[in-house]
Parts: sequence; C-alpha cells; structure tokens
Amino acid sequence: MHRNLARIAILAPVAALMVVATPALADQARGEAELAKMLEGRVAGEPVKCLNRSRSSESVQIVDGTAFVFRDGATLYVNRPDGARILDWNDLPVFRLFGSGLCARDRVELRDRSSLFPGPVILLGEFVPYRRAGDARPNEGG
Repeated sequence: MHRNLARIAILAPVAALMVVATPALADQARGEAELAKMLEGRVAGEPVKCLNRSRSSESVQIVDGTAFVFRDGATLYVNRPDGARILDWNDLPVFRLFGSGLCARDRVELRDRSSLFPGPVILLGEFVPYRRAGDARPNEGG
C-alpha cells in the first residue's frame, strides 16, 4: 500500500505538468501544421539578419505558437522568435526597430488585440526566406 502511495505522490506532479503543457503543445502542433501548409511548394533560402522597412511593413501574420510570417511579394520570410510558443493570432505585435529595418534580436511587444493591454516582450530570430520552387531570385536581405 505504501509503495503505491509513493508512486502516486511521485507521478501526480508529472501528470499535472502534462495537463498544463498539453494545450501549449497542441497550439504549437497546429501552428507547425499551418506553417507547413503556407510553405507548401516553397524552398527555404539562406537566413538573413534583417528585413528593410518596406518588406517588414508590407504584411505580417502570426502563426500560433510558432512564428511570424512576413510577406514581400511572392517571398515569405519566416521568423521564429525566442518565446514563439506564446504567440497567438489574437496578439497585436508592436515591433521596436533600432535601425533602418527589422532585425534579429529586435524586441516585439505583444498586445491583446481587443484591449491593447501590453503583454510579454519577445526577441526576433533570423528571417528565413521561402520562395516558390523554380524562383531563382537571389537572397535579398535588408
């Protein structure tokens, strides 16, 4: 009997962590699937450190728990920031630029889209360009 209680005492915190982690992991799995669908038929190029201001402001999409996706014409730039697991489509990203463009290690404050209440701050990673297969355009970092 004591042995079973000891096992329960050891396994209870592990089970509790699994219950808490499961929604975040599910969001991340859905985000990875959504990103894979967006990138279908595209080929990754060499990562770039920065996007110039016009590229970074054209279009940005949040993929839940996964990445920011910036569109520049037919090219998609994927940025997997530190802390990407907290990204949510309902976030409004406020980018803090320290130069002429958006760069790796720049800060992004996430705000609730409806209340604009400030949320967590995360740091951008490198930008990986994805172009349609057959588009031989060279990388164009900013």
